[in-house]
Amino acid sequence: MSGKPSIDSKRQARERIAAQRAAAQHRRAMIQIASAATAVVLVAVAVLIGVRLTRHTSTTAAGKSSSTVQAMSGTAPASLVAQVTGVSTATLDKVGAGQVGQIPLAIKGAPALTSGGKPEVVYIGAEYCPYCAAERWPMIIALSRFGTFTNLGLTHSASGDVYPNTPTFSFHGAAYTSAYLSFSGVETNTNQPTANGYTTLDTPTAAQQQLLTTYDAAPYVSASSAGSIPFADLGGQFLISGASYSPQLLAGKTQQQVAAVLNDPASPITQAVDGTANALTTALCKLTGDKPATVCTSAAATADQGKLG
Repeated sequence: MSGKPSIDSKRQARERIAAQRAAAQHRRAMIQIASAATAVVLVAVAVLIGVRLTRHTSTTAAGKSSSTVQAMSGTAPASLVAQVTGVSTATLDKVGAGQVGQIPLAIKGAPALTSGGKPEVVYIGAEYCPYCAAERWPMIIALSRFGTFTNLGLTHSASGDVYPNTPTFSFHGAAYTSAYLSFSGVETNTNQPTANGYTTLDTPTAAQQQLLTTYDAAPYVSASSAGSIPFADLGGQFLISGASYSPQLLAGKTQQQVAAVLNDPASPITQAVDGTANALTTALCKLTGDKPATVCTSAAATADQGKLG
């Protein structure tokens, strides 16, 4: 599992991710126009989209006890954060490029994005979004190689969405300190449904919204996936639009169960999560001028070096 995927498998993975992102964009548009009287229909639409996206049958919130869902929410315990942010260098090096459908896309001709004199990473997502849920795992691993997170939340994607209850963290209220990078995490909505979508949480600043409007659109991403979340701008040099791997890999698991396999290079979850973290690390090293050297000269950080542009 630690070897490089074939060209065909990479192409199939990219096509699958593209289809999922397009479907997610369509679903968000449906949420925006739904009225209070169509809340039940909205759930049905999400389920139908989920059937079209994947042939497996996902477990919904109705199939979980309330205690299980509750256990996936709240403040992330320090022991869990340490387990995720402490994935060993040996494991990351062995995973290398892993099994990843999409790596960060280079932005040509954009101004540098900085904050406090350091390259800035701006993330925009939502707690209801299963694709955001999947992408936060590698983002936390990669960014933790350059700094430290505090006050990460524990959450899951919406119960009524495709890939229901995908286990994840939340950047709402979290802080990040680093000598090399700045990070701003925006979670626009919770995973709790309201009449017209999901409860509002964080509001992007005007500058953050401008990044989303400018770079989460053609020609930087395909017209069919414009506006997709998660979105991240990495220092004005790279962007992420949509998930790098399928949330299906995390289906039916808790955060603890996901974290428990992240040091096993043979796990498909590890190949996707750690592989994506390595691609992000490669991009972040370009922002920091290959600092710290102990991170940026590693096999993990150079696995995708020739692919980012």
